[in-house]
Amino acid sequence: MPINFTKKISGALALCFATNMLSYGQTKISLAQAIDSALSRNIEVRQAQFNQSISDENLKLAKGAQLPTLNGSVATYRLFGRAVDPTTYQYAGTRATVAQGNLFADVTLFQGFAKMNEVKQNKYLLEANKSNVAKVKNDLTLAVLYTYLRALTNRDLLTASKQQLAIAKEELERQQKFFKVGQKTLADLSQAKSQVANAEANQTNAQNELERAYLTLAHFMERSDNTPFVLIDPPKSELDKLNTANTVPQVYERALQTNPDILIAVNRRMAYEKGVMVAQGRRSPTLSFGAGLSTSYSSNQSTLVATQVTGTVPIGVVSNTNATVVAPVYQTQAIPFADQLSNNFNQIVGLSLYIPISNGNRTNINVRKAKLDYQNALANEELTKNNLNKTIAEAVWDVHATQKKYSAAQVTFKSAVDAFRVIRDRYSVGLVNSLDINIAETDRNVAEFALIQTKYDLILKSKLIDYYLGNKISFE
Repeated sequence: MPINFTKKISGALALCFATNMLSYGQTKISLAQAIDSALSRNIEVRQAQFNQSISDENLKLAKGAQLPTLNGSVATYRLFGRAVDPTTYQYAGTRATVAQGNLFADVTLFQGFAKMNEVKQNKYLLEANKSNVAKVKNDLTLAVLYTYLRALTNRDLLTASKQQLAIAKEELERQQKFFKVGQKTLADLSQAKSQVANAEANQTNAQNELERAYLTLAHFMERSDNTPFVLIDPPKSELDKLNTANTVPQVYERALQTNPDILIAVNRRMAYEKGVMVAQGRRSPTLSFGAGLSTSYSSNQSTLVATQVTGTVPIGVVSNTNATVVAPVYQTQAIPFADQLSNNFNQIVGLSLYIPISNGNRTNINVRKAKLDYQNALANEELTKNNLNKTIAEAVWDVHATQKKYSAAQVTFKSAVDAFRVIRDRYSVGLVNSLDINIAETDRNVAEFALIQTKYDLILKSKLIDYYLGNKISFE
């Protein structure tokens, strides 16, 4: 009898697995592929990468602020009425066309090292945003891992529940035959029907949870809900190479070097520390060096070509007599454009010192705010490290406890299977009643479900240790 029972279990297991394969198609996806697909299509990952790119541009801006500035301008305009000619600095009463060109360079020689510290601050902020990209990816990786293992768990639970349903139905058929010939009571038949109903309920629950896990995983991978795929099992050797021997200090020391949450907190704290230096630097005088070139042209500029008077032009009146005052007009000609540019060409070079004295106490307030930001970042770093240490301690304890639980579940399942076989053989010859075999079958089913769940729970807890160690999350 035990030999036949084992064959039936193996056959049911193979049948259920084949049915599952056909149900979800032949596209196979490994854990690494599921993670890569999710990371490449996830919107939050792209947003984190955009923030990183923005930080990179901010760093370039901070570096560029240390370089000399060079700016030029060209302008042309028309003067009407009485206005100052910018080329002669005299009032002109006629219309004139004016053109001007300037080129000016400036460089800050000293500002309390504010610009230098601003560059360093932006470097740390860039590193923090790089770590934030890693954090978003890691969080998504863990979510995919959890869903992937949940799908494998429910798939195996579905296979086990189908197997249990097949056995329950077989037992019901036997009970019905015995009941017809008067060897079993209605109570025995009811017990068998109850086992079938329980097995059907287990199968339905496992099927629903499996479909839910596949749907969630498809969403993570941004796949169409109708696209069929199946998951690849972890190798049989996976349970032999799990991270279950690490201590809390070992994992914590490694996590301090690789964990994105820690790296974000550390880089932000260092950025805010430089922020204090930047704010303090704004208190210092700013020494700048500048140099410039300029030239101009005016259509009113002319040169004398003859000394004889060619006429007069009124320039005013006498207040007492209202007699017209005139000025002599000499023969002139306009100065050419190129000659004006050369004649009006000038250069400037010099130093400037800007001394902040009072600006509504803004500088001192900014320094105090920067110090508060730094203290807050320092506290956040300490809190992040404390939380990480606690989380790792729990994770290490969990993996050790789950390993013991898995070993116990293996023994329990083997004992439950053996007990069910013995009870079934004794029931066949009338040595035990239907309640006994019902209890034995239930115990075996519960033990099998517990073994499946504990197995994948152990894999999950071990992969969490891999995560804190900075190892790649995969089954390879």
